[in-house]
Amino acid sequence: MKDKKAVYVVTGATGDIGSRVVENLLRHGDRPRVFTRDANKAKMRYGDRVDISVGDLADEAALKLAFSGSDAVLLINIGQDIPIRDRIAVSVAKAAGVRHLVKLSSLDARQRFGTGVWHAQGEETIRATGIKFTFVQPAGFMSNALFWAESIRRDRIVRSCTGDGKIAFIHPNDIAEIATKVLTTHEYLGESLAITGPKALSYSEMTAKIGAVVGKPLNFQSISEEDERQKLKSSGAPDSEIEYHLSIYRAIRDGLAAVVTDTVERVLGRKPITFDEWVKENAAAFS
Repeated sequence: MKDKKAVYVVTGATGDIGSRVVENLLRHGDRPRVFTRDANKAKMRYGDRVDISVGDLADEAALKLAFSGSDAVLLINIGQDIPIRDRIAVSVAKAAGVRHLVKLSSLDARQRFGTGVWHAQGEETIRATGIKFTFVQPAGFMSNALFWAESIRRDRIVRSCTGDGKIAFIHPNDIAEIATKVLTTHEYLGESLAITGPKALSYSEMTAKIGAVVGKPLNFQSISEEDERQKLKSSGAPDSEIEYHLSIYRAIRDGLAAVVTDTVERVLGRKPITFDEWVKENAAAFS
């Protein structure tokens, strides 16, 4: 049983996964401490139901205040500075006596492509400190498909260089539920939990599923990696971001991302949410 008096800190608390974890904790009767750069945004979202600590993951002094007296921390970190910020956060957490650090990592960390390169470095740093940890390693988020919404609405098409490769996208709610359970129990100390959706699908298959729900015939167009590069450039993405996107697409195309695990069912006692269900929830975005 979890300690009802435990203090849980959630970083990235107004983002996609962090906010879902905070809401889960609130439903469980906890009063989480949220670490955020924008106090007003957190206040508007959660009111007085949470304790707000303001700062950035690169700000050691702010982290000391946020982590002081806490029992467990959910570390959510993005971008190419992940290794640096993970190092700062785990150093502060260990000094503050945090008993359990939960890092939202990536399944890509296991094979080191995409953002997984940075997450793997962060994981190594956390392991080396000796702090008790759990790594939650999700596959790509189902919500990533929202990036296709504009081309679907405008042209009824999805273009990608993933070819026939498949990936088992996972629902953000499943990620958040796993993170919440891990954060509030001691059942998964020292584990790296690889979590995926229930089935690996190609982009073509996912495009067809979206079309079936919105009632439009949609097409998937396989493009070259160079065409993908130019598409990303035209969107304003920086070169570093373009390269990690391309490495992910390459891994999907080469069959490296088609992994399906039973971890969601093992941890939560139910099947993971399907892509079909996610599409129904988000159909308006594609219409």
